[in-house]
Amino acid sequence: MDIASIIIFLLIGAVAGWLASKLMKGGGSGLIVNIIIGIIGGFLGGWLMSLVGIEKGGLVWEIITSVIGACVLLFVVSLFKRK
Repeated sequence: MDIASIIIFLLIGAVAGWLASKLMKGGGSGLIVNIIIGIIGGFLGGWLMSLVGIEKGGLVWEIITSVIGACVLLFVVSLFKRK
């Protein structure tokens, strides 16, 4: 993985984490937390999409998949925070 790929990976994570926190009304989580949420969401979203048989490519699709996964992640985390 070259430096450009790593930067794109982190940018997709940051955008996906930020969008998911806005969609799930999670408030401001900060840049680092948004990147972590977006990266984990990317893996989770990719796994969920492969379960339903949807596998596409492209930058926009990667962001959409990451946002979906990050929203699922934030939803699951919110279930444990409600106690």
